[in-house]
Amino acid sequence: MIERYSSVSVVGMAKNTGKTTCLNYLIRRLQDAGRCCAVTSVGVDGEERDVLYRTPKPRITVYEDMLFVTSETDFAARECPAEALAVSDRSTPLGRLITARAQGTGRVVLSGPSDSQWLCETLTALKRRGVGLTLVDGALSRMSLASPAVTDALILCTGAAVTGVLQELIRQTQFCCTLIDSDTVDPALAATLQTLGSGVWLLDILNGKHRKLTDSVFTGHEAAEYPVMAESPATAPTLYVSGAVTEPFFKTLSARRNAGTTLIVRDFTRLFIEPATYEKFIRRGGHIRVLQKASLLAVCTNPVAPQGQRFDPLQLRNALRNALPWPVYDVMING
Repeated sequence: MIERYSSVSVVGMAKNTGKTTCLNYLIRRLQDAGRCCAVTSVGVDGEERDVLYRTPKPRITVYEDMLFVTSETDFAARECPAEALAVSDRSTPLGRLITARAQGTGRVVLSGPSDSQWLCETLTALKRRGVGLTLVDGALSRMSLASPAVTDALILCTGAAVTGVLQELIRQTQFCCTLIDSDTVDPALAATLQTLGSGVWLLDILNGKHRKLTDSVFTGHEAAEYPVMAESPATAPTLYVSGAVTEPFFKTLSARRNAGTTLIVRDFTRLFIEPATYEKFIRRGGHIRVLQKASLLAVCTNPVAPQGQRFDPLQLRNALRNALPWPVYDVMING
C-alpha cells in the first residue's frame, strides 16, 4: 500500500507516541521487500535525550544505498559510513542540511527541513535523484507538515502518551482521524478558491461571487465583526478561510441563530479546534470541507508512555480497530 506514494509522513498526536519506532519498522519492511527509500524529518532540537522525560531519543536505522537528509551536526554524529551528495544553502540551528547516501547499515539522527516550503523543495530534490518514496519523521506540534500539500499520505501515531484513559484516547484519536478525513469541495470550486487571497470570504456558490469579510480570523471573533453572522440570512452561509481556524471562530459560527454554516479550509492541518466545539458545530448543521483531502493510511499505537501510564498492547490495538475504519497496528507485536 505505502509503495503507491512518493512521500509519506509519520506524525504523532503527542510526544512519545512511537513515531520513530513506526518509521524504523517501515524502513525495515521496505528493505526486506527490496524497496529502497529515502528518509528525512521535520523540526530540529539536537537533544540526545528527550528534554521532558530524559528518555533516549530513538535513532533511525538506514541501510546501504538509502538516501537521508539531516543537519551537519547530526551527519557528523552518524553511526554509518555515508557519502555527502549535496549541502543546502539555508541553515538550521544545527547547521546546513546534508543530503547523503548510506554506504552501509547504521543509525542516524534526523533533523531536516524546518518549514513546509523547505520540506517540499527537499522532497522534489530527492525525486530528481531517482527516489521513489521518501518517509518523513514528524515532530510534536508540527502537524502542518503532514498537509496533503506537502506529503502524499500520512500515518498517525497515538497511544498512552496522549492520555491514560482508554475511552478518552479512543475519542481523541477518532476526532483527529475525522478531521484528517474531511470531505473535499467540488474540484472546480477548489480551483477558484485557490486563487483567492488571504482572509475570510463569504461565498455565493450559485452566482460565483465571493466577498471578503476580514483579513484574518484573528482580527476578532464577535458576531458583530462578521456582518454575515449577525444578519442571519435566509440561507446558511458558506465561508472560506485561507489560513488557520481557531476555537473562538468556531464558537462564533456555532452561536449564529441560523445554523448550517459550511466552512471551507485548505486542508485539515488548518483546523485548531477541540472535540466539544466541533461536535456542537456539527450538531447545529455545520459542515467542514477542504480543498485538499489527506490520505490517512493507518494508525499505529504505542501502549506505553514515559509518564508511567500503560495499556495492554492487544487491548489498545483491538479497541482502536473496533472504533476506526482505518487499519490499526502495533508494530511491536507484528502489526
